[in-house]
Amino acid sequence: MSFSLRRRAAIAGSGLLLVAFGFFIGTSILPGVASSLPAPVLLEAPLQQATPDLNQLDLTDYERQLASIYNTASASVVSINVSTRGNAFSEGSSGSGFVYNQDGYIVTNNHVVDGAVPGGIEVNFVDGTIVRGEVVGLDPDSDLAVLRVNVPAEILRPVVLGNSDNLVIGQTTLAIGSPFGQRWTLTTGVVSALDRTIQGLTDFSIGSVIQTDAAINPGNSGGPLFNLRGEVIGVNSQIVSGTRSNSGIGFAVPSNLVERVVMDILNEGRVSYSYLGISGGPDMSLNLIETLNLPNNLRGVVISSVVPNGPADLAGLQNPSTRVDSQGNQVPSSIDIITAIDGVPVSGMNNLVSYLASNTRPGDTVNLAVWRNGQQIVLPVQLSGRPNN
Repeated sequence: MSFSLRRRAAIAGSGLLLVAFGFFIGTSILPGVASSLPAPVLLEAPLQQATPDLNQLDLTDYERQLASIYNTASASVVSINVSTRGNAFSEGSSGSGFVYNQDGYIVTNNHVVDGAVPGGIEVNFVDGTIVRGEVVGLDPDSDLAVLRVNVPAEILRPVVLGNSDNLVIGQTTLAIGSPFGQRWTLTTGVVSALDRTIQGLTDFSIGSVIQTDAAINPGNSGGPLFNLRGEVIGVNSQIVSGTRSNSGIGFAVPSNLVERVVMDILNEGRVSYSYLGISGGPDMSLNLIETLNLPNNLRGVVISSVVPNGPADLAGLQNPSTRVDSQGNQVPSSIDIITAIDGVPVSGMNNLVSYLASNTRPGDTVNLAVWRNGQQIVLPVQLSGRPNN
């Protein structure tokens, strides 16, 4: 096997995180860790081929639409190689990203560039241009990062961000990235679910996450998830898999959160999230409904614990209380259940995490509707910043 072929065979994508779901705002979920991979190796630049006239080809309207999006969007997607040891043949990772604007800013995942040595980030464009990328800002809480490259303006083709709040289940999705080092690969699927919560790289969760069955594999990390309008609706970030390969369950950070994070990094140099200070318990269950004589259609965040002296504690939210039943078992006797925030219903922790991240800042006051002992009460809560944030 030639040296060139051995180098190609050594390429692997960056490790996507296995998902651990958390039910705690600001406390107890384990931080995600990016997988260590073989050394990134430079591929030969793809040759720019003339774009065929799609109208002259024997394609269905749907095929023509996909091909058109790919031909247009590929110039906005980049492949990223990262060195973590200081030389071109050291351990590192690879992933994907996309051009955010004409100022040379690139969006990718935090875990793609985590641990990069100075000068160790290589950004590849589809026309064969290869440049160094500089880290502008990192946000481990959302697993997003902003890089900057110095290239001629004509190379920069910014994406258009869509409104992730308008997505529906069943909507077509397209992912373009570099799975397993195979650059500028297109996969398709649908929005499988919305309002998922996944683990960030810290003790905090990411809300309003998009679940898709478009094939997402190691190396797709940081790449864009498009809709059929060619708009970016998310950043591909994690998969659920025991083998580090696609199993039909991938997750993308929603574009509205991406926009908020990027703007905060560019304007403030950091991202400040609000903090409530509660731990959410299990989802509403029939056993809980029967034990506490709750309405059968009651939905909300079941509070399992309140952080002492945190915003929720200071506002009067309570820890669960228990009693001993006739069999000697401890069962709940009273539980606070958050059913809405600022008048917006929440069916579970996913909705609450999403609302706090997208609509609030530290210092804001929110009104929580809380079901307690058979009645609904409203508690104003002044949010603080996340600890160590």
